[in-house]
Amino acid sequence: MAAHSGYETRPVRRRRAGSGGPGTDSVAQEAPVALVINGISHAVMMATPTDLEQFAAGFVLTEGVVGSRSDIYDIEVREHGAGYEVDLVVAQQCFMQMKDKRRAMAGRSGCGVCGIESLSMLDLAPEPVEAPWLGRDVAPAVAAAARELGRHQELMRATGGVHAAAWCAPDGTIQRVYEDVGRHNALDKLIGALALQGQDMRDGFVFMSSRASYELARKAARMGIPMLATISAPSSLAIDIATRAGLKLVSFCRQDGCVEYTLLSVD
Repeated sequence: MAAHSGYETRPVRRRRAGSGGPGTDSVAQEAPVALVINGISHAVMMATPTDLEQFAAGFVLTEGVVGSRSDIYDIEVREHGAGYEVDLVVAQQCFMQMKDKRRAMAGRSGCGVCGIESLSMLDLAPEPVEAPWLGRDVAPAVAAAARELGRHQELMRATGGVHAAAWCAPDGTIQRVYEDVGRHNALDKLIGALALQGQDMRDGFVFMSSRASYELARKAARMGIPMLATISAPSSLAIDIATRAGLKLVSFCRQDGCVEYTLLSVD
């Protein structure tokens, strides 16, 4: 197994139909990843330790720590004891604003808002999203992405235990995929990669192998992504956030259909 492949091989005993025997299984890696911004520890997230530069860039962008890719000056990843540390150097103005709103986060792979200090810190006011190409029927593009996603999920095929976030062209062609044990981590990796490569995030959509939760809709809206499509169900707050932003939210995506949830305005 290559280092930092995203999975490890563990011994198991398989049992089925009254028989069994020793064997091995590939399991997804989950490790603490500390994000240190301008020398100050900001967050510890549980994540699959692959594509950590992209993860860190996506995190500071989608969490509003920085306003754009140009505010990120440097990213350095190093193994640190039982986990990993990612050191980011960001614009001083962003750093000072971060310190004013500082929160200590002890992240878990299934949670995107763990550690906030009060309800007043929960950001439910998304930026407006615009994408002229969304005026047409998106069902064919969603079907194309659903048909293609499995071929790109290498870590999922190896372990059966990770989420995928895919960047798709408007016609549904999948252009890149990032995987992680946490759905919001996978999206941060994808967004970080797109930002570092200078991709205009208005020119496509995100397709995810998970449910549509609040933090996914919020992150997509913050980056101006016009559509979020998911295989599983949305939450009520995800629908509200998407509707307020003008983000098209499509869930229960299959090759033969999908459900659109952003139809009515929310006061």
